[in-house]
Amino acid sequence: MNKPLMAKATAVWLIDNTTLSFKQIADFVGMHELEIQGIADGDVATGVKGFDPIASHQLDAIEIEKGQKNPAYKLKLKHNPAAEGEEKRRGPRYTPLSKRQDRPAAILWLVKFHPELADAQIAKLVGTTKPTIQAIRERTHWNIANIQPIDPVALGLSKQSELDAAVQKAAKKGGAEGGVMSDDERRKLVSTETSLSMTDEPRLPSSIAGLENFSLSREEKKPEPELDAASFFNLPEGDDDEEDDDK
Repeated sequence: MNKPLMAKATAVWLIDNTTLSFKQIADFVGMHELEIQGIADGDVATGVKGFDPIASHQLDAIEIEKGQKNPAYKLKLKHNPAAEGEEKRRGPRYTPLSKRQDRPAAILWLVKFHPELADAQIAKLVGTTKPTIQAIRERTHWNIANIQPIDPVALGLSKQSELDAAVQKAAKKGGAEGGVMSDDERRKLVSTETSLSMTDEPRLPSSIAGLENFSLSREEKKPEPELDAASFFNLPEGDDDEEDDDK
């Protein structure tokens, strides 16, 4: 396990009881340096009670002394046999009760806009079950008429990085199988940020596909006769004979 238990509470204790830098604490507890600064400023983890990593046998006092003397020193987590295998434990993602009613909307969004994702990937992203996903795919869900697709990131059910990773994994799998994808499908297999930056390419209607190289160059236009001012004054040859007959 590469970070201590109760990371945020441990960070609170280290901020209150040591002179370690924000970077050192962030690296030790597995948080961002700005989050540590927010805890120190009182903007983050308000009301969280500090958790002593020394008393919980997760950190030696000697490590803290080394870190306080050398700002570049990285604290080493003390080996805890009881914590082995914690990160490898697999299971469905926990979804708060307040957000569980939003899961069908997130599933419908993923099924509609990312059909290349496997049921297992969707289940992992939003913390649902395969029968629920299958019911929404087949539109047999009991409330399908009232479900509107909503981005799971916007609902707070998954992180954008997790969604992008799942899409990229599906893209690699599709490429390995050698399937030919359309432009729309290819856009769906890239990250959201990349997809938004792509420009639309002009497309021809399917009814005239294949005729884009057709031209009218074979039909040669006949040159029009050039006209000059003198040609307007040339009279027909028979005009003089008609005048003689009148005489």
